[in-house]
Amino acid sequence: MEQFLETAIRLHGDMVYRLALCHLQDKADAEDVYQEVFLRLFRQGQKEWADNHLKFWLIRTTLHRCVDIGRFRFKKATLPLNEVLAQSPLPDDEAVTLWEAVAKLPIKLRTPIHLHYAEGYSTEEIGEILKIPASTVRTRLHRARKKLKQQLGGYADETDVSTAHETNPCSKCIK
Repeated sequence: MEQFLETAIRLHGDMVYRLALCHLQDKADAEDVYQEVFLRLFRQGQKEWADNHLKFWLIRTTLHRCVDIGRFRFKKATLPLNEVLAQSPLPDDEAVTLWEAVAKLPIKLRTPIHLHYAEGYSTEEIGEILKIPASTVRTRLHRARKKLKQQLGGYADETDVSTAHETNPCSKCIK
């Protein structure tokens, strides 16, 4: 059982922690969720888990635990997300800006964005995980991207993009 748990933590521990941090935006709460999720896995006992089933179970358990903490959490002083991001190594300033903007999204939009872009799940898989239709996932991703464009000063609609492209064409079109 110990080897199974160690393997699960090694393979999926980072994903569980990142998802909890994305959802809760508090390092201490994310660490609590991480511990609780793997404690629950230990209590499940070792059984034959297909890797994909185990990962889905870990994601669902993480999301449920995050909701529980959010529901019962008292107002308390927490670190702002930018301080948490400053503590972790990030590739560049654009990534920091992007994930700060993602953190400002409502949780219904933030979770699919994280699962799709950070964890690499398809819309169908996210739908299974969140128990919603894949079309709803695609709608939420679309709305999240639109809000992110607005927050980051991007183009709000396609007419703005085409106008900007005409006045400042990309390198592919200059040839």
